[in-house]
Amino acid sequence: MQTVVTSLNCPPFSNELRTLLTGKQLLQDEVLTKFPQQVIDTHHQNGYLIYEPSIIIEKHTTRCMRCHNTQNSLFAKHHCARCQKICTYCRNCINMGKASSCSSIVKWMGPQKPRYSIPTQPVLIWTGILSKPQQHASQKLVQAIQTKTSTLVHAVCGAGKTEMLFEAIAYALTSQQRICIATPRRDVVKELYPRLQQAFATTKIEALYGGSDQRNDEAQLTIATTHQLYRYRHAFDVMIIDEVDAFPFSADDTLMQAAENARTPDSTRIFVTATPNKGMMQSVKKGELQYIHITARYHGHPLPEPTTKWIGNWKKTLDRKRLPCSFQKWLEPRIKNQRPILIFMPDIESMHKIESILQSKSTTTKLASVHAQDPDRTHKVQQMRNSEIQLLLTTTILERGVTFSKVEVAVFAAEKTIFTESALVQIAGRAGRDQHHPTGDVTFFHFGHTKAIIKARQHIQRMNREAKKGGWLKGDNQ
Repeated sequence: MQTVVTSLNCPPFSNELRTLLTGKQLLQDEVLTKFPQQVIDTHHQNGYLIYEPSIIIEKHTTRCMRCHNTQNSLFAKHHCARCQKICTYCRNCINMGKASSCSSIVKWMGPQKPRYSIPTQPVLIWTGILSKPQQHASQKLVQAIQTKTSTLVHAVCGAGKTEMLFEAIAYALTSQQRICIATPRRDVVKELYPRLQQAFATTKIEALYGGSDQRNDEAQLTIATTHQLYRYRHAFDVMIIDEVDAFPFSADDTLMQAAENARTPDSTRIFVTATPNKGMMQSVKKGELQYIHITARYHGHPLPEPTTKWIGNWKKTLDRKRLPCSFQKWLEPRIKNQRPILIFMPDIESMHKIESILQSKSTTTKLASVHAQDPDRTHKVQQMRNSEIQLLLTTTILERGVTFSKVEVAVFAAEKTIFTESALVQIAGRAGRDQHHPTGDVTFFHFGHTKAIIKARQHIQRMNREAKKGGWLKGDNQ
């Protein structure tokens, strides 16, 4: 049932339609799934909403007005069932629905929706205790929102970045600000959603990713994959981008543009990562970003420092349906001792070969493999958490945002280019995250050292030295 709102000298309008469109730019087809065409047309005639083309073609340039893609290779043409003509559509944002030359984007132009009421009770019910580095970062982030200062949080893997954000999020909520936490990976969205629900139990929260059902048009706090930001326009007063250096966000300029469009002009930007790229650090040097550097994990134990082992021509070894000797020697005692094992692979083909070899060697070891296109990925990750699986083979899809207690980590074929310095640092950061089990082995198995391997090890060693120098590690004078 629609709520009809009237105001002085204004025709009535649907409050539900206003709520749906506030801060968004949706394709007309998306709006039609919830409202009949007649309702939409009436609101358009009364000036409450406008239609804008989703694709603009000018001379030699084609532009998608939803994702701002201008690369000709990312547009295609087809015979359109809607207009019965040859239609141009954008392939860059096709997963969000088809933006085509005969479709429109709908935007709300009517009376603005009132901000949600100031909470009458504490919004943050988390009762945990922050470490000293976390407290320092938390205070700085509250000040950043108060002064609308763009900020980079450079915190090591396992520093407790989510908990550092809690006080800043609470301040923003009590100030009637709308917040978005955007991340490149849906796995991270799924991990953050229940944690934030628990910490902010009275807050309306939504989790947005492909196929998600936790949508709430009245949400005060939105957790979303960065692709979901294509649907927003001037919606968020605080834009937090987690893992800003991660693929695909780091490799797609349209996603950065989407993040800029999704925030209000006077909003606060907060970037969070363990491995900032050169561009981010240059922005710090130029004074464009405030810099918060956390070199210690929340539990005060050092980062596990990776060791390296040579495995020779592993491709030939796998083709003979055998495991490299050094890899097998590392693996066997861990399987015997029932340690959880996470093995990162350079590609799906090699991953399945090792999976097959391991299955043939043992029928009792519970193992599985996951990759980005695996429909059971979420279930398998949860099985690993529940100790229903002992050994999980994965592509780099799990390099960030997942935590397994007591896990031992291996990178197979670490010399492959997919294992960049930042990827290897993030992978090493999967070990030792649990405060009750703060250690864990990390080994890079390789067919030759690369700059990425060397730099990743140096990066981790440098963080540990700086944490010790700052007195942040267990046993240090604080």
